[in-house]
Amino acid sequence: MKDSKSETIDFGYKQVGKEEKQGLVANVFNSVAKKYDVMNDVMSFGIHRLWKRYTIDCSGVRAGMKVLDIAGGTGDLTEQFSRRVGPKGEVVLADINQAMLDVGRDKLRNRGIVANVDYVQANAEELPFADDTFDIITIAFGLRNVTDKQKALESMFRVLKPGGRLLVLEFSKPVQPMLSQAYDFYSFNVLPKMGQLIAGDADSYQYLAESIRMHPDQETLKGMMEQAGYENVTFDNLTGGIVALHRGFKF
Repeated sequence: MKDSKSETIDFGYKQVGKEEKQGLVANVFNSVAKKYDVMNDVMSFGIHRLWKRYTIDCSGVRAGMKVLDIAGGTGDLTEQFSRRVGPKGEVVLADINQAMLDVGRDKLRNRGIVANVDYVQANAEELPFADDTFDIITIAFGLRNVTDKQKALESMFRVLKPGGRLLVLEFSKPVQPMLSQAYDFYSFNVLPKMGQLIAGDADSYQYLAESIRMHPDQETLKGMMEQAGYENVTFDNLTGGIVALHRGFKF
């Protein structure tokens, strides 16, 4: 039997003890939380809003549904889900990082999103909800930061209702070599400098760039979802595969 304390896992390009990664990721998001929305707009040239809108459109969300937005951070998806599920629906914004959760809560309350949103600090690997609770679960740009991704996918499957769907929006692998080369140059030469200039933190954005490269590619993530029990798993490449949206159903 392996000693879990001796196991290592990627933290960007570094290998760290499995029990260390959660705290290291927390430090990253504690650092970037207050500038997170600004950096998203700058580093994606605003395109992240289109990726998220596409995710909402593919979710099949309807009035009265119960939605879980995991790693929901500053609440972009939660805000749109809240408006679509209406007063009889419910959206839970869950994030493991309290600093991100606080920023999201303040932003949404300032925009008048109050009545149908709950906030829960939660680890995606051990979701604190009953079986078969949610009609829709989303995790946007969060899965790559999870220590045990397979365990997290299984935890989401457990709390998803039969007939419900999971949507995973995440950075992935560009499908064209020239785009991949340009993306690598931007990620490792421009992005950390932006992080230093805007957020005062180059190291966190260096990690975020590295974490994208360590994340499973499109087909691998599809296989992981199928292994967790999801059926009819598909993915769409967005912006040439820089981002992919994976969808799977629980039947």
